[in-house]
Amino acid sequence: MAHDREQQDVGDHVDGVHVVVDVANAVGSRPDGWWRDRAGATTRLLAQLARLAAAGVVDGPGGEPLAGARVHAVLEGRARSASVPAGVDVVLAEADGDSAVVALAGRLLERTSTRDVLVVTADRGLRERLPAAARVSGPGWLRALLDDLGE
Repeated sequence: MAHDREQQDVGDHVDGVHVVVDVANAVGSRPDGWWRDRAGATTRLLAQLARLAAAGVVDGPGGEPLAGARVHAVLEGRARSASVPAGVDVVLAEADGDSAVVALAGRLLERTSTRDVLVVTADRGLRERLPAAARVSGPGWLRALLDDLGE
């Protein structure tokens, strides 16, 4: 079960892709000392994700254009206390983040007209639990894209 702290109903966004980020996995993909301050590392990632949400068109995982990304970040554990910038929809996982990611991806696929959902995670177990219609990319693509957007 997850508590949503989303800005709008997930079905309100009809254009573009929904990018669902397994934040614990994305933060943990870069050994930059995140383990000393999980909330701080998550706050920094969320600020970068806000730039993605505002970017318009970016290169997707396969080089295809992604337009109008609506970014959803799933937070769990100590990362739940992170500061959330405008432009990023946050789901606070009450138990495990993986279950919250699976539930959110399912809701988005059922309720959006685009049915375009991209989940960012390297977690193989989570990937196996996702709805078949969800696209998946690893955090390497996301982190490289966010680095490029920060320049």
